[in-house]
Amino acid sequence: MAERVNNFPPLPQFMRLKPCFYQNVEEEIPAQHHLLVGRVYKLWMLYSITLCVNLVSCIAWWAGGGGATNFGLALLWLILFSPCSYTCWFRPLYKAFRADSSFNFMMFFFVFFLQCVLAIIQAVGIPGWGASGWIATVTYFGTNVGSAIVMLISALLFTVVAVLMGLVLIRVHRLYRGGGGSMSRAQEEWTTGMWKSAPVREAGFNAMAGESGPSLPQYPTTVPNYPDNRPW
Repeated sequence: MAERVNNFPPLPQFMRLKPCFYQNVEEEIPAQHHLLVGRVYKLWMLYSITLCVNLVSCIAWWAGGGGATNFGLALLWLILFSPCSYTCWFRPLYKAFRADSSFNFMMFFFVFFLQCVLAIIQAVGIPGWGASGWIATVTYFGTNVGSAIVMLISALLFTVVAVLMGLVLIRVHRLYRGGGGSMSRAQEEWTTGMWKSAPVREAGFNAMAGESGPSLPQYPTTVPNYPDNRPW
């Protein structure tokens, strides 16, 4: 049996902290969903980058005469939402496509919907909420143009992220419903405890005879062939 070592997040070898997750889209996700899962992963990276840019924008906001509250909240959002968004909506989606887990699909829909709402609020940019969005940026052009230009970059990124998140939510929901997914299936997984141990994890690697080496994980036969696999 080939051992799969956790590889995410990729941390330097000298650090005492070790990766917490094993992630390999090419190996664990059915081929027809590689593109979608890979793009959702890039969306998570874009959101994390946006939070970093927002922190810089709030520093410019503060330097231009704004309050320090926005900077403190922006730092909190970066520290909190970057790891939580990965574990709370990307990983459920990853596990859902890996083993056709309705429970993980439902968890993704619930958390990701809240994430979309939050991204919209951040794009709007209510002053005092630690997000350099449109309201904060437009109103600050009359106070400090230089700071407002820096803040404008954050507002644009939050807008792009909010739009992409909405498209992803619609896309995944169509795939899930088209594959026969439903709330009853998620409830059945919850009551039976199937969501705790995905069949793919239990399958692992099969040692092959001769020099062929370990094979890919054997996906369960219950994984549906989701229709409408056009690029989004």
